[in-house]
Amino acid sequence: MLIHRIVVHLSTYRRPSWTAGWVVAAVWAAGFPVVSTLETHRVWGFWAVFGYLVAAAVVGLGPDRERTRAFAVAAALAGAVVVPLAYLLASGHAQSEVEVIERAGGLLVERATPYLDEPRSVVEVTPYLPGMALLGIPRALLGADDPVVRVLGDARLWCAALLLGCLWAGRRALGAAPDAAGRPSHRTAVGALVASPIVALPLAVSGVDLPLAGLLCLALVLAARHRPVAAGLALAAACSLKWTAWPAVPVVMALLAHRDGPREAGRSGLVALSGTALAVLPGVLLSPRAMAEQVLAFPTGRGEFTTPASSPMPGRLLAELGAAGWYASVGLLLGGGLAVAVSLVVRPPRDLVAAADRLALGLSLAFLLAPAGRFGYLALPVLLVVWSRLVRADAPGRPTRERPYGPPPTVAALPVPAGGVR
Repeated sequence: MLIHRIVVHLSTYRRPSWTAGWVVAAVWAAGFPVVSTLETHRVWGFWAVFGYLVAAAVVGLGPDRERTRAFAVAAALAGAVVVPLAYLLASGHAQSEVEVIERAGGLLVERATPYLDEPRSVVEVTPYLPGMALLGIPRALLGADDPVVRVLGDARLWCAALLLGCLWAGRRALGAAPDAAGRPSHRTAVGALVASPIVALPLAVSGVDLPLAGLLCLALVLAARHRPVAAGLALAAACSLKWTAWPAVPVVMALLAHRDGPREAGRSGLVALSGTALAVLPGVLLSPRAMAEQVLAFPTGRGEFTTPASSPMPGRLLAELGAAGWYASVGLLLGGGLAVAVSLVVRPPRDLVAAADRLALGLSLAFLLAPAGRFGYLALPVLLVVWSRLVRADAPGRPTRERPYGPPPTVAALPVPAGGVR
């Protein structure tokens, strides 16, 4: 409820709120050049500060018009996304995740599996499911000899394109409504979300979690619009990228069961599970041991190499206590997942926002209680919560087929017009 009020408050154009929001983003970005040890983060923070400060000045000093809001968002996008991303692409700097995706794409083209049997370093470990390697195929096909080709093959561009494409498709699936007076246009609101640190930073430096976020947003929207097969396909695509997407399957099924009935929920789940199985089957058949070690053992801190995801979150702190702490962390993780699963049965989500909130809660618990993780993972649930409210607020108010599942109304229950039935 608090998050809902914050999003609604910011989605109405209130000059002090927007000014304060850009100032907070600038302060956040200013910390990266000072405290971060990663060159990519320092570059992003340096340029993002200028973009956010210009956006704050435009909103705080400019006239109260939609053009002012759009110009502020454009300034923030330029400083937090366009300039740092262009610089990092041109200079070839990126987080190690980008190299991992591109190497996995090359292995997928050459060997039909993205996993090395005997990785020699942590960079040669592929902690993702085979679907993620598809985003590295452009690098494998284009190479990196020519500067222009090197930029076009960068996995960050394809990760960003998939995110933005999914958000656009989700908006189209909901349908467009006229922009309400006193509120920013949908384009301005989503632009502000993309320019915010939760999206702009990963977009510029790595982008690895952005495709997952976009596909989950799209799957939830399609389920809310009574399209179970399409929602299942979006889920299959997400679940073939990272196993952290798998909690979305029961959430989408619970939403569909409430709105369209168990049969439609089962159809969606079947499409999602069969599509995921087809995507991961080549890896399972060609390199089962390497896939198990790199996809399951490595991210949970039980692999041969130490995972770089080592933020001091509760699960990580427990795991550092030894074997007992690791098992306690896993136990809490399973308990949190069971609690969310029970909530889906007892109180199933009724609409897009409720489903996004439930999925965000489950993912937040997973990231906090897992034996290994980093704070950046929490950007995914934040994006789900915020974006679902933005598109819900902008969706047209036309009637839908939504109704609690049950038997169709009988003839006796239908209203009879004056004069009887002819």
